[in-house]
Amino acid sequence: MNPVITPAACADIAELRQLYYAVYGPHYPVALGTDPAEMARLIADPHSLWLVGRCADTGALTSSAAIHGEAGSRIGRLEGIAVHPGHRSGGLAAALTGALCAGMLDTGRLDSVYATVRTVSAGPQRVVARNGFRPLGILPNAVDLRSRESLALYARHSAGVLDRRRPVTEVPAPLLPLLRTAEAALGIGYPGVRAADGPLPVPAPHGAVERLEMIEAPAFVRRRFRERFPCTEGWFYPLHTPNVLLTPEDGRFEVYAYLNRAGGYAALLTAHPDPAAAAAYLEPVTRALARAGAGYVEALVPLAHQEALSAFLAQGFVAGAVYPAMRADGDGNGFHDYAVLSRSSERIDFRGVAVEPSLQPYLDCYVSAWASTHLPTPSEVAP
Repeated sequence: MNPVITPAACADIAELRQLYYAVYGPHYPVALGTDPAEMARLIADPHSLWLVGRCADTGALTSSAAIHGEAGSRIGRLEGIAVHPGHRSGGLAAALTGALCAGMLDTGRLDSVYATVRTVSAGPQRVVARNGFRPLGILPNAVDLRSRESLALYARHSAGVLDRRRPVTEVPAPLLPLLRTAEAALGIGYPGVRAADGPLPVPAPHGAVERLEMIEAPAFVRRRFRERFPCTEGWFYPLHTPNVLLTPEDGRFEVYAYLNRAGGYAALLTAHPDPAAAAAYLEPVTRALARAGAGYVEALVPLAHQEALSAFLAQGFVAGAVYPAMRADGDGNGFHDYAVLSRSSERIDFRGVAVEPSLQPYLDCYVSAWASTHLPTPSEVAP
């Protein structure tokens, strides 16, 4: 029987928390299903849409999903897909996802919506694929849910958005296989893109940066971030607000990051006075975040910013996904592609990963890129 789909209401919060506990247990690291105050804010957010499904016969809350947006951005995140274990295999997740996309993408409210999908089974990938989402890559070790899990990145774009991508002429050589994989998987083109000349930059020598101070005062970090970056030209990381700041003792640069201890991951947002100021010091930054509990650190970097891409690649980050047409120009006439680069301080194990055929080329590409980055070449192996 078809579910009754309605917008979530604050009166649903208690039932929603029970639903997420039934689906994910006590280790769900997302406020959407665990924090009543954050849940109430999302329900009331005019830039987001949260839908729930109820049994037509009993009125019991059986499923939930949301597209989370934010002011000033035309990108959203599909999150919190949950179907009660007693109501699975009835198409509830697909029905909710379709209704959300109709309300946020088909109406033109957003240019694209992305989803990070679990890979413990192929089912979640099929749900989003049936609703027009296409695979963009793999995020290895991206979240800690009882144990480390890899996620798949998917996205769906509004009509015409992918046709207005800004061309890129060259990228660091390690990124070319990922772009070729995306061309085949998404049906987009990177005509004429060539490998940039020259080797990757040399990271700062070990010990070149004194101990980094990590400031964990979320309200202070947010205020300082907004003072440093009053508009988005110097940064762009959708739906993430920094809650930690890392800086050397002399304060010559400040790195802003989002740290999620419950999920064991962090996202690097930007640096002041500019990203180049900290580009050579990503190693100590990553180590500091790992000590704070982030076994996975990622960054979104414009595909056109060759220097920034090279800096991350030189310090052990690997590109696992590409997000085409992620960010619009200031005038909205064109869109820029971004690469997702990540680094894990914990062992990556893909043996339990289940991927759909459309995602498999990305997994193969990542494994090859990781090996090229972290395994010695024959000439480096001692005889």
